[in-house]
Amino acid sequence: MITVANRLQTVEEYYFSKKLREVNALKASGKSIINLGIGSPDLMPPQTVVNAITESLKHPNVHQYQSYQGLPELREAMANFYKAQFDVTVDPTSEILPLMGSKEGILHISMAFLNPGDEVLIPNPGYPTYASVTKLVEAKAVTYDLDEAHGWLPDLKALAQTDLSKVKLMWVNYPHMPTGTNATDALYEDLVAFAKRNDILIVNDNPYSFVLNNNPKSILSVAGAKDVCVELNSLSKTFNMAGWRVGMVLGNATHISAILKVKSNMDSGMFYGIQKGAIEALNSTDTWFKNLNSAYQKRRELVWKLADLLGCTYDTTTSGLFVWSKLPEGTDAEVFIDKILYEKSIFITPGIIFGTQGKGYIRFSLCASETDLETSINRIKSKN
Repeated sequence: MITVANRLQTVEEYYFSKKLREVNALKASGKSIINLGIGSPDLMPPQTVVNAITESLKHPNVHQYQSYQGLPELREAMANFYKAQFDVTVDPTSEILPLMGSKEGILHISMAFLNPGDEVLIPNPGYPTYASVTKLVEAKAVTYDLDEAHGWLPDLKALAQTDLSKVKLMWVNYPHMPTGTNATDALYEDLVAFAKRNDILIVNDNPYSFVLNNNPKSILSVAGAKDVCVELNSLSKTFNMAGWRVGMVLGNATHISAILKVKSNMDSGMFYGIQKGAIEALNSTDTWFKNLNSAYQKRRELVWKLADLLGCTYDTTTSGLFVWSKLPEGTDAEVFIDKILYEKSIFITPGIIFGTQGKGYIRFSLCASETDLETSINRIKSKN
């Protein structure tokens, strides 16, 4: 019998991969399930993006292999976007690498910088992929706790008192998923200083910058950040292009070159038409962001009503595609969401899947129509 690699013993199948099979089975049985669990945008990307990919199909080289580094004009558009939105200057020839989604970048960065036994600081709660990829490359995941009492921000002074001698990399994610907390300028400055003191590479995962957020920030705006930081970003949430798989990693030329060594051995370049569409997205005007956030604001207000009906509390100052809500004291989130799923046909994510600090919380996605959200509210109100 052929056995799987030992590294697979350290990770489990992604929660949503398993849970959605259960949800789909309920749908197949005739249940009308409303999915408030997944952050997969249901809105359309800009029409100019759709037009660009359609027009690109006429290009003579559209079906050929593309550059591992992406089209020069795509990297230029990414650099211009960062300058316009974050006042961050990057060299499009050496300090930007387009990715097939930022999730790909998590693996590429880990493979580029981590050796077996290296330690990685991972937020708890946080995106589960940080820990699973760390384990897959045979490094050691070391969690740092975030909590509501401290505004879901890391306590760098407490971290500095721990043994950091084996820590090679630290994952940071603001606006934070799942809580929606925003970073402060002071936090980014402190993180850069912390990284320099301890010789740690900070990776800021920044895909929620523009969703319900009037003050997008990049850690690369801090003086000297490129020495010790790289940043991931994505078009998935900002431009409703999750299925297109377009992201980017930015940093100094040395770090980007190391990541390219991995990437160039993993794929054969991004489809030409997707790159042309991405260029159009990155050239969007402020009207796009205003309209997008107007839609999400209406949805968030409905989710707040839903959370109120369920006896939850939440922070109204957060950003991103989700509403992070605290359940009544003593409520088991997994039992709670299954009860809602089977009795009300609404799927909500339990906070515990993001780490032990998510115990007692649930996460609602804003990627559902106002009609579906109103239906969800009526289902919770109903005694049937």
